[in-house]
Amino acid sequence: MRITFHGAARTVTGSRHLLEVNGHRVLLECGLYQGRRKDTYERNLHCGFNPRSIDAVVLSHAHIDHSGNLPLLVKNGYEGPIFATSATAHLANIMLLDSGHIQEYDVKYLNKKRRRKGLPPVDPLYTIEDAARVAEHFISMPYNYTFEVVPGVRARFVDAGHILGSAAVVLDLEEKGQKVRLWFSGDIGRRHIPILRDPVLPDRADYLLMESTYGDKPHRDVQAAFNELCEVVRRTIKRGGKVIVPSFAVGRTQELVYALHRMMESGDIPEIPIIVDSPLAVNASEIYHAHQECYNEEARKMLLRGDDVLGFGRVTYIRSVEESKALNDRHEPMVILSASGMAETGRILHHLKNNIGDPRNTVLIVSWQAPYTLGRRLADREPVVRIFGEEYEVRAEVATINGFSAHAGRNALINYALRLKGQAKRVFIVHGEPRGAEPLIEALREHGMKVEYPNLNDSFTF
Repeated sequence: MRITFHGAARTVTGSRHLLEVNGHRVLLECGLYQGRRKDTYERNLHCGFNPRSIDAVVLSHAHIDHSGNLPLLVKNGYEGPIFATSATAHLANIMLLDSGHIQEYDVKYLNKKRRRKGLPPVDPLYTIEDAARVAEHFISMPYNYTFEVVPGVRARFVDAGHILGSAAVVLDLEEKGQKVRLWFSGDIGRRHIPILRDPVLPDRADYLLMESTYGDKPHRDVQAAFNELCEVVRRTIKRGGKVIVPSFAVGRTQELVYALHRMMESGDIPEIPIIVDSPLAVNASEIYHAHQECYNEEARKMLLRGDDVLGFGRVTYIRSVEESKALNDRHEPMVILSASGMAETGRILHHLKNNIGDPRNTVLIVSWQAPYTLGRRLADREPVVRIFGEEYEVRAEVATINGFSAHAGRNALINYALRLKGQAKRVFIVHGEPRGAEPLIEALREHGMKVEYPNLNDSFTF
């Protein structure tokens, strides 16, 4: 039995972990690497293994850094199943189509610049058509049901509490009479977040493969983040400005809509327009509405009362470009949530371009921002940023609220791993930059756990 780390090794994106058992090869995740644009194309193009050699894929959740390279995998010859929960398969389908559109659009723009420089054109990593072909490979599995992935590998999905349909994967491996349990955390969610159930903690495993995004710092209380959001909105309204939120279309947008809906219901903030300007976020919100089997007790009670959990009656969901552009002509206070979450592509760039120079407005950062992205530059309070190749002075307020993260913080990560103290022979730490992972590793080692922090393409034998 062997595991090789072909992604999310000493970084937060591009998750790909290759498990080899009984001559079969199982890929855990197949995500896009995100970072410096000049690095991402080559790194995503070359995955480190032959896609035709993979027998099965197991997907923990639909976020693009975990699922976004599935179209390229299929394009390059992968023919096997992709196991996921029903909600993950549903979400991944729309997210991959959107990613295919972005790949095509970005390359079209890039090739215009290359032509002017006399350079040959490049192809997109994959197209919308490539992304559409992934759907036929999905096999949906319910939570807490054991299924065979390949001979010698049985799996079970348990709640991860990260986004709709997200799961940790419990893998029971058997080879030549040796039996091993590997617990793969996927992305670990937080307790008591809106809509979703709490993450299931490990109960028995020989090896733990876990993320470490926020291994360096605990999160603020969810209620404290709610209160801070309320205050940011209030003071922006008082200035007569707009709150512009780069927001991940899946998960963060629905959580914020839920919070704003509750604030207006309780009178904590006045009734102002809430705009979700992202076709993907609109589609994702409809999928959230369709998969109520994933809801927590609070959300279920709201449904029983006839309450609109995602505020469909109060929120304006925008699909068309024309409606999006029309927001520039509206000057009353409002909240605009638009993709992408790191402000790298999509309509959020237009909203930032048109609003970042007005001190009445607020740019609200509510999620982790990868290095070198526009979102990171804004979060770092750079006074001037480039949007569409032009410089813009940042005169709007920039506010950051960390408490809305869908990832577990330091304390929760430590507690997660310590559930296997005295059991786990080794803990593999992935999906974390050194600044996040190393403090977590140190804490776990202090508790006597054996921890590995693999480099890209490192392999370990069980």
